[in-house]
Amino acid sequence: MFSRTLTEACPLASSSKIFVDVTDNSEGELFDLSPATPVLNTTVVLGDRRTYAVYDLTKAETFGQLHSFNLLMRWKRDISGDMLRPVLHAERYVAGFGLQTGEIHTLIYNNHPYRAFPVLLLQSVPWYLRLYIHTLTITSRSKENKPSYIYYQPSKDRLCPHLLEMLVQLPPHSVTEVTVQFERALLKWTEYTPDPNHGFYVGSSVVSALVPSVVAMDISSTQERPLFSSFCHTKVESSYFVRLYTEPLLVNLPTPDFSMPYNVICLTCTVVAVAYGSFYNLLTRTFQVEEPNPPLAKRLANIIRRLRGVPPL
Repeated sequence: MFSRTLTEACPLASSSKIFVDVTDNSEGELFDLSPATPVLNTTVVLGDRRTYAVYDLTKAETFGQLHSFNLLMRWKRDISGDMLRPVLHAERYVAGFGLQTGEIHTLIYNNHPYRAFPVLLLQSVPWYLRLYIHTLTITSRSKENKPSYIYYQPSKDRLCPHLLEMLVQLPPHSVTEVTVQFERALLKWTEYTPDPNHGFYVGSSVVSALVPSVVAMDISSTQERPLFSSFCHTKVESSYFVRLYTEPLLVNLPTPDFSMPYNVICLTCTVVAVAYGSFYNLLTRTFQVEEPNPPLAKRLANIIRRLRGVPPL
């Protein structure tokens, strides 16, 4: 399930548990869990009673004699259906075209049917994306949503990133969109990664909020306790703390032609070799004056003169 084997729980955590929703698998007809666990926890989420299989990572028996834990969920047949939507979730993506400007869009969903609540949005953007903070817009239901609190720390080239923090009120059953424009900076050729055409990663945004619990507002279910209630030490358990992380972004930057130095070296070496070869040949070659061959009559006259003992012409 986690693409790797777990060997231990977090040393700093006082409680570390894995919850697997087995509500619709009471008889084991949908999937099998390996290893199986006898510990089940029944709770209410958004007014719906759910059953969870619990694996406590702080107990040694969870890891067994091999001191490893690899949770496997094997489905017996294909299923299709609507997933249970959380009260609060967020998305993030990059818009725009070209390699000069772009926009960062953050979508925050409040699926609570009738309660509005504030969220704290924290964004850290690398310095090579020049944020235009005056283009920051926050809209909910196609209307402007002014933040209650906003803090912005501009970046310093090659020293620190942009830091944008704001407190936004989310209307009930709505989608709030936070948009800001940016401009891509030019890097030095030594600052590019070995695979610059793949792009540069931008860290996730962090959304923190006290999410109202639908269960706590229902008078008929005041005795029910929401999931993870042990982490929410509130008197009436009307809300619980949630921290979400959006997807990291992959942004393309203007990339130079790294093959150009190779082409220049090849062309320069070829030109130098041709020029130097010709010049060296001219400097080292020796020239001799070669007399042209005399005509036939003159050669015959020289032969006759030699026979007579007279010097040739």
